[in-house]
Amino acid sequence: MARMLIRVDADLSDELLSAFPYLTSRRHRASTTLTGNIIDQEQLQGVLNLLSALGIDVVEVLTIPDD
Repeated sequence: MARMLIRVDADLSDELLSAFPYLTSRRHRASTTLTGNIIDQEQLQGVLNLLSALGIDVVEVLTIPDD
């Protein structure tokens, strides 16, 4: 399991954010970051595929190092 940050080029609505209940969101001017624990590569790919299907551009994906 890895803690991940996914930044998208959109201000996601509450309805869209509800598709990612296991991720925490932070809204920024014209973008949103989603952070949370991603179990494996398959789950990460699922998140990225859903964002793509919703027409949301992913700006960056980062692994957050353990403290």
